[in-house]
Amino acid sequence: MNMLEVKGLKKYFATQKAVDDISFSLDKGSIFGLLGPNGAGKTTLIRMITGIFYPDEGEILFDGKKFDPANDTVHIGYMPEERGLYKKMKIGEQAVYLAQLKGLSKQEAMEKVKKWFVKFEMQSWWNKKMEDLSKGMGQKLQFVITVLHQPKLIILDEPFSGLDPVNSNLIKNEIFDLAKNGATVIFSTHRMEQVEEICDHIILVNLGKKILDGGVTQIKKDFKENKFSIQLSSLPAQVSGSSFDLIEQQGNKLVVRIRDGYSGNDVLQHFIQQQAGIEAFHEILPSLNEIFIREVEGTRARTRAFQPIT
Repeated sequence: MNMLEVKGLKKYFATQKAVDDISFSLDKGSIFGLLGPNGAGKTTLIRMITGIFYPDEGEILFDGKKFDPANDTVHIGYMPEERGLYKKMKIGEQAVYLAQLKGLSKQEAMEKVKKWFVKFEMQSWWNKKMEDLSKGMGQKLQFVITVLHQPKLIILDEPFSGLDPVNSNLIKNEIFDLAKNGATVIFSTHRMEQVEEICDHIILVNLGKKILDGGVTQIKKDFKENKFSIQLSSLPAQVSGSSFDLIEQQGNKLVVRIRDGYSGNDVLQHFIQQQAGIEAFHEILPSLNEIFIREVEGTRARTRAFQPIT
């Protein structure tokens, strides 16, 4: 069963279509990347999923039933990019208070907060105030508050902002563990390398519309360009061949694009005939960052082409 299903969501502000007929579904225990440039509609979409905004059209199903903000939001953990914690309130008290707002008793909240504070080595922060913390420390606190009530759906908007590599790895491992234990995670960021490392599935939105939807590995395969890297022990007399175009050369390492009608075996056969020792040969798939830029720029170009001249 899907943890979340979004069907034909639309949201308008005056004449602007912030979200324009977006649909997708999330499996339980999956890590889902919600991607898009600034102003694409991601925040509006998240606010509808969390019950902050109501859609003008469309439907949201949560855990197999129609989404009911009054009852279902206690099962959602949302970590927004803009921090919303009280600056003057002591951190320990604040974490316990916010856990109680998610339905935990005071005793349950206290036990869970202490457990997470020990796990993240935050015990000494208990009587500090939010304004006393660095950005990275604030990120750790915000993450703990987001997940400590064991939500079914966790939404993380730029969760690694301000974190050093050690704490980034700590949060990343916790995201994997939460998903293994059945939580569904929506991960929104502009850091494509993090998406490739963490997410199972992504959608890309731009100008309020969904323009890409699928598994990370499959999307990269769908956008491949028949580019291959070849590492040779020595350069042959004849580097060029009829089966490929040479794109780049760095010493004995070549990047080639195989021509239509040929295969990798044809390229390998060329270098075997040239008696060049082949040390490595592998396909180069485009990065998500390259795909992101290409699709976003393509959407903008198509939109401009259809705009009437006034």
